[in-house]
Amino acid sequence: MRTARKGSVEMPAFMRHLVKETEKRVSSFFKGGRGGAAEGEQPVDGEREEVIPSPYLDRPVLDKLTEEGCARWGLTYALGSMQGWRANMEDFHNCVPQLGGELADWSFFAVFDGHAGSSVAQYCSQHLLGQILATGGMRSEDNPERVKGAIIEGFLQTDKHLLSVSRREGWERGGTTVVATLISPYYIYFANCGDSRAVLCRSGQVCFSTEDHKPYNPLEKERIESAGGSVSIQRINGSLAVSRALGDFSYKGAENRTPTQQMVSPEPEVCVVERSPADEFLVLACDGVWDTISNEELCAFIHNRLRVCTDLRDVCTQVMDLCLYKGSLDNISIILLCFPGAPQLSAEALHQEAELEDLLESKVAEIFDELCARGEEPDLLSVLTVLAATVIPGLPPGGGIQSKRNCIISAYYQKKETHKPTVPNGLGGS
Repeated sequence: MRTARKGSVEMPAFMRHLVKETEKRVSSFFKGGRGGAAEGEQPVDGEREEVIPSPYLDRPVLDKLTEEGCARWGLTYALGSMQGWRANMEDFHNCVPQLGGELADWSFFAVFDGHAGSSVAQYCSQHLLGQILATGGMRSEDNPERVKGAIIEGFLQTDKHLLSVSRREGWERGGTTVVATLISPYYIYFANCGDSRAVLCRSGQVCFSTEDHKPYNPLEKERIESAGGSVSIQRINGSLAVSRALGDFSYKGAENRTPTQQMVSPEPEVCVVERSPADEFLVLACDGVWDTISNEELCAFIHNRLRVCTDLRDVCTQVMDLCLYKGSLDNISIILLCFPGAPQLSAEALHQEAELEDLLESKVAEIFDELCARGEEPDLLSVLTVLAATVIPGLPPGGGIQSKRNCIISAYYQKKETHKPTVPNGLGGS
């Protein structure tokens, strides 16, 4: 991160300190709050319950995959992906900044959020673009209706080919949502199938966002029930939480119905937005992001971060950390695409960032000393709790105090290091 911060910090190490100090206090909540028995709880009336492996870990996996790139026409992008609390990583992605040939000025990006395994998401990340291109509907003259048709047909063909592979490999239960964008010289095409989401920021505001496909949406529910299914606890047959996806063939067996009329439809919703010089950035992300932050909040946060960061990978990392701190329990994946009109590094914003971090450091030291003076243990969780209830001016819009947790953790350990009691001479030797 290129900010006015006074020193660089190994944030993953501090994150691990935070996890070690707090997870004992919250792990019972996470285990007990997911429908299973709480830790130490015994089955009622001596009944033996079937032990089902938890889809969640006792501690989140914080290692992050990041990558970056650019297109010759001025697009820059970065990807960030993290397993988080989930027992397995089921997200995949595809980033093609230049398609080549007569489509050399076209770009394709997609996030695939798998469920019931990662195999379907991985397969689709490798084959969807090829199926779209194979339709022949994408040409240099850029006809929106023809391109929309090519995208839809590409999704349907991918699902058709996936069916035979799934039967052979035993993937019938697996599926994946998809959110993708095709960017041409004149248009931005959005394709959404499920509850991952795309958001376009223009002139500092949300200009467009895709709509999630949930079973309780009226039109989705009507299709599900017509195909012989039901919607209970906001899920198809009480189980699947999305109403459109590739794969999920156990929900696509209704006779005399087309693929798009099944309980789970593989048909994407495709929208077209004409490009503008005011376009700033575009975000594709799985629901692990959107479960904890709104479109407007994420737009405001990224807009702010681009004024203090030159590395888009670092912006993605900050978004992932923010979602984790806000309580996301899912895999977290985000692709950030920046157009030539994206916010640029600002000396004023860098100065404000430095002042904010100085203020946070002084607040942490003040709280630490106050807790010590009261005879209380100034552990990290106590300091964070007090600080969260304190009014802090200048926090990043859309991010709040959670977006500066890494800075706070760094300040805490620096204060703790300088506060170590001095051992009198002659008493500390072996």
